[in-house]
Amino acid sequence: MERLKHWLSRVPKPIRWVLVTVIGFAFLILGLIMLVTPGPGILFLFLGISVLALEIEWARELHKKGLQGLELLLAKVKARFLRKK
Repeated sequence: MERLKHWLSRVPKPIRWVLVTVIGFAFLILGLIMLVTPGPGILFLFLGISVLALEIEWARELHKKGLQGLELLLAKVKARFLRKK
């Protein structure tokens, strides 16, 4: 994602916004399609939100909440597997 940020920083703002929006929504649509067909749908949904979060505020907030939820889930899984038996 850092490489994408670096590359996009050299692109003018209006063009950058259009690129990020088109690519982000393309990943979101592909993710929604892949939820009902074989494929990594959830991964594409997260990828789409991550790309949109580069330029759009609501996506940035959703991305932040998603990362917090993922960290909480990982902590619970680690606690369950690292628990002494």
